[in-house]
Amino acid sequence: MNRLQSADESVPTVPGDASHELLEPVIDRVGDTVSPENDWDDFQRDPDFVAASLPLLRALDGYFGTELRGWENIPEGEPVLFVGNHSGGMMTLDPVSLMLRWIEERGAAAPIYGLTYDLLFAPGIGSLLRRLGCLPASQANARRALDKGASLIVFPGGDYEVFRPWTERNQIQFGGRMGFVELALRAGVRIVPMTIHGAHESTVVLTRGRRFARRIGLDRLRVKVFPFIWNFPLGVTPAFIPSIPLPAKRTVSLAEPIDWRHIDPEDADDPEILQACYDEVTGVMQESLDEMARERPRPYPLLSRAADWLPRW
Repeated sequence: MNRLQSADESVPTVPGDASHELLEPVIDRVGDTVSPENDWDDFQRDPDFVAASLPLLRALDGYFGTELRGWENIPEGEPVLFVGNHSGGMMTLDPVSLMLRWIEERGAAAPIYGLTYDLLFAPGIGSLLRRLGCLPASQANARRALDKGASLIVFPGGDYEVFRPWTERNQIQFGGRMGFVELALRAGVRIVPMTIHGAHESTVVLTRGRRFARRIGLDRLRVKVFPFIWNFPLGVTPAFIPSIPLPAKRTVSLAEPIDWRHIDPEDADDPEILQACYDEVTGVMQESLDEMARERPRPYPLLSRAADWLPRW
């Protein structure tokens, strides 16, 4: 049993389909490679390494012409839970603008972490991600970061949202995942909703491929999608094939903090309270996303940047 499969989970199989049996050894091997049972500490953030990443962060931010709004809404002197919508497929760069501004304004030593998909923490790249402040996504890591007094970035929609079809690009789709609500209630921290517009115009997702993911047993790695995208320059490919993200204009909007500290942490077990808090956050974010979509309705990445470039010529 690999590390991500609990004792009461079963792997779906399809009669007459050999794909699951063929890929099972590969899936097990990948799960073992990123297993948390290995002897390393996920909290390895290196301020010097973070500071050295500034030129790269600026280059990425500039490529998408990103505008960050609402920096003044971030509380000072306390840990904050940033909750963002996830876009852009495999080439997602959603945290870049916030991380860049954070380092520039508060310094590389100011602690901030981001929950990141487990499978990215393979040997080599995993150590680099940890030094940047990325953590394998889990409630334990999230709570530990906040308890250390650090702020934390989370994207509750995960692979479900980041691979939503392009036609649904202006929708907040957390898929009913409420772990961030429970985390905020139990840790007693404020939430800053972070709504990102334009990022899902840089990659054209055609389908999540959820049925295919089930057929080949990817559930064992907590992977519930096998998406296909329009890959530039290769055409239609699986999303894990490298592609060049189109330079769609991105806008990141930080809303005013949401404060649930008056709610008893024990109420984090109450489904009605969880749902009400979840609806509050997603409602604020959807309203913000709708507003930005009306402000910049052009859906095509190159055309959406033309208005920025033409006045310069």
